[in-house]
Amino acid sequence: MSQPKKLFIKTYGCQMNVYDSERMAEAMGGQGYETVDSPDDADMILLNTCHIREKAAEKVYSELGRYKGLKAEKPDLKIGVAGCVAQAEGEEIMRRQPMVDLVVGPQSYHRLPELTARTHNGAKAIDTDFPEEDKFEHLKSRPKAKRGPTAFLTVQEGCDKFCAFCVVPYTRGAEVSRPAQRIMTEARDLVERGVREITLLGQNVNAYHGHDTGLAGLIRELSTIDGLERIRFTTSHPNDMDDALIAAHGECEKLMPYLHLPVQSGSDKILKRMNRSHTRDQYFALIERLRAARPDLHMSGDFIVGFPEETEEDFRDTLDLIEQVKYGSAFSFKYSERPGTPAAERPQVPEDEKDDRLQRLQALLKRQQQDLQDAMVGREVSVLFERAGRLPGQMVGKSEYLHAVHVTAPENQAIQPGDLLKVRIESSGPNSLSGVLIGR
Repeated sequence: MSQPKKLFIKTYGCQMNVYDSERMAEAMGGQGYETVDSPDDADMILLNTCHIREKAAEKVYSELGRYKGLKAEKPDLKIGVAGCVAQAEGEEIMRRQPMVDLVVGPQSYHRLPELTARTHNGAKAIDTDFPEEDKFEHLKSRPKAKRGPTAFLTVQEGCDKFCAFCVVPYTRGAEVSRPAQRIMTEARDLVERGVREITLLGQNVNAYHGHDTGLAGLIRELSTIDGLERIRFTTSHPNDMDDALIAAHGECEKLMPYLHLPVQSGSDKILKRMNRSHTRDQYFALIERLRAARPDLHMSGDFIVGFPEETEEDFRDTLDLIEQVKYGSAFSFKYSERPGTPAAERPQVPEDEKDDRLQRLQALLKRQQQDLQDAMVGREVSVLFERAGRLPGQMVGKSEYLHAVHVTAPENQAIQPGDLLKVRIESSGPNSLSGVLIGR
């Protein structure tokens, strides 16, 4: 019996890339590969890349440079680049790093086994098409191995919004939704393997249209699966938060009271230049409706500071929006140019001003996050435990609000991964809460 080949995957970026890496590993598993934790042990190295962050492509080239020695020692080692940088850079990757054997875009990774086979005689393989077929249907079924209690599940890909700062429409393509019944089949399989919480993923997930009644309808149908206790979704666009989805937040018990709803800026001028197609007042009105449906809803957001032509007054509008909404968590970044996007051609804000604004914005967000965490002390929450903590007998899980919660189990009551238990919060730390069990 031949020895299995070894595959090392390094994943950059968002949860969708984490999901994609899992599926690529499964696809290559059907070709006799098993995953390993170190590139030194690998017969194939695959970088699953993201193009969102600053200097994303250069970071990939730097990472590839680290593997030159390995390639020299092991000439049969295969090196591949997948994901959004692969889609954007394509031939340039092959030109700058001739040791790369294959390049595959995020919509073509179901072809990975075929591309790998092409490289066995020293040939190069590249596929950055946007194929018409559903890549998920071409992947082998997930093996029936036991899973942890939480899982990601991609339901939608691509984006039609064309925000002025974003490369996603160019690297992931137009919005495409997976059929609801295929998602239901995959969700049931995950639950059979031990998953109790599923996060639905999409570049613009609330634009999902694979169900007759959109994302809300999919969530309600998923809620009928016995053993699936929690549902979340990310990432959303304010313009696609429809009435049915707002109602679902108040009516669907399995839909958790946590929503990531990026706004990016609090200035109407900057929102228009970003091509966000909504105003700050429209965003406020949407938040008001969501909190009317679910009063305990915790909000998360994305913010870009130093967008081209942003003034101090524009930035203060963003701080004011944050003060009014009160976010439980958020992601914030300095604007950085993405070649080919409209914003890259506009007058840029000096880097020192970007740095100053980012520090001020993050200080406000950190204060809000801590205030909301502190307000949890004394409350009872439901915690889905995922892993052991650093202390003896300690377990760590997530509350319905996505707070990390640490609990030390009583001597007579061990906690297992996958347990969903009631906890009373007793203290709040910088990035987590601590509590005691009060029942199942």
